[in-house]
Order: sequence, then structure tokens, then C-alpha cells
Amino acid sequence: MIRSLWTAATGMSAQQLNMDVIAHNLANANTTGYKRSRANFEDLMYQTITPPGAETSNDAKVLAGIQVGMGAKPTSTQKIYSQGNFSQTGNPLDLAIEGKGFFRVLRGTEEAYTRAGAFKLDPDGFLCDAEGNRVQPEISIPTDAASVSIDPGGTITAVGQTGNVLSTQTMTLYDFPNPTGLLNVGKNYCVPSEASGDAESGEPGSENFGTLLQGFLENSNINVVEEMVNMIIGQRAYEASSKVIKAADEMLQQANNVVR
Repeated sequence: MIRSLWTAATGMSAQQLNMDVIAHNLANANTTGYKRSRANFEDLMYQTITPPGAETSNDAKVLAGIQVGMGAKPTSTQKIYSQGNFSQTGNPLDLAIEGKGFFRVLRGTEEAYTRAGAFKLDPDGFLCDAEGNRVQPEISIPTDAASVSIDPGGTITAVGQTGNVLSTQTMTLYDFPNPTGLLNVGKNYCVPSEASGDAESGEPGSENFGTLLQGFLENSNINVVEEMVNMIIGQRAYEASSKVIKAADEMLQQANNVVR
């Protein structure tokens, strides 16, 4: 009887984490470039009372056996890197990646990667993100540029008042063998880990890299309806586990009453 109490408790703990992940997804429904997370679970060890294939007293074999599970536990929170929808901003420095890839910025002395392409110019004319971190490799726009155009292949062309080309540069994208292994550090940033592998660079539109959309931002890939359904499922699973604890407690109470 005690086993069922602890088993149900592991189910409640797992669903609590599941709800935390769902809550984080819903909180970031309007975060530029955010990728939804999913909680993954696995069953715990089993107590084997009769192993499958064991011989019986009449030399037959047990076909199924008796194994009692000990509950569930979370194994990971996995990022789902599906494409988000695009919103048009009209800002020539806003960029969205259509396909695979990340922008790289320099945060102090640490390189970080992001899908959020809401870029601006710092006082020195360098392309920066919302936190003021410069895009890597550094891209400088002349102060006397009248317009800036960025094609899908990442070529950045600054044009002067008279229509003359002031500068031409190319933006680089980065990707990883296992993007789900990236370490998320908040503020739309992630950094490499041993699980993600080393960053691979390439030009937008080249093999295994997406293209750029100027004047657009990538929205979060959160599906609010799907998250609400997952929340209901998690809530009911949590409720069911709590009812198991209540039922086990009542059964223990009945057992205690037998000796009265």
C-alpha cells in the first residue's frame, strides 16, 4: 500500500514540472524568436515479483510475469525548433531567419546565439541586438547611408543620398549538430554545450542554412490552443495521481480499523 503512495507522488511531481514548462511557454507567446519547450518523461524502475519466462511447478513457463512500476520522472525539457510565423515591421534592420540558423552576438567576452533579429545601430554604426551586443562578425553601416538593403543571401548594401553604394557586407549564420543541446541563458540567448556540438557557420541560403527576410521578425512558435490542451491534460493527470493518494490513504485507514 505504501508503494502506491510514493508512486502517485512521483506522478504529481512530474506533472508539476510539466505545468511549469507549459506556463513558461504561454508566458513567452509573444517573445520574438522564442522556441517552445516540451517536458519528456520516463517510467521508473520496476519491482519484479515473477519474471517473464520463469518456470512454474509443472515445468511450464510464465508468459507475462508480475512487475510493478515505481512511478515516473522527468528526463529533459526539449526545445522544439519549428519555424515561427513572421510579422512585418517595416524596419529595415529587422531580420527573420526562414529556415535553420542562428545569429551570433558578443555578450561581453562570451559569444551567444539567438533567433531574435530585432537589430539596431549603436553610436558607432555597428549592428547590435536589443541589449547592445554587436552582431558577429561585426557589421558597420556608414552614418551617411540613406538606405540599407539586405537580400535573402545576407548581403547588406548601404546606399548614399545620391544612390551610390557606400559599403557591401555579408551576414553569417550559425547552426549546431544538435540545437536541442544548447544551454538557454535567458534574454533570447543560448550558448553551446558539449551536447550541442560546435557551431558551424555558413552564408544565408547556402546548404543547411535558411535565408533572411528584411523588415520581418520571427514570432514565437507557441500554439496557444495546443498549450491549453496540454495544460488540461497535465492538470487531469495531476488530479488523478492525487486521487490515488487519497484512495491509498483510505485503504490504509480501513486496514487500521480491522484491529479495533
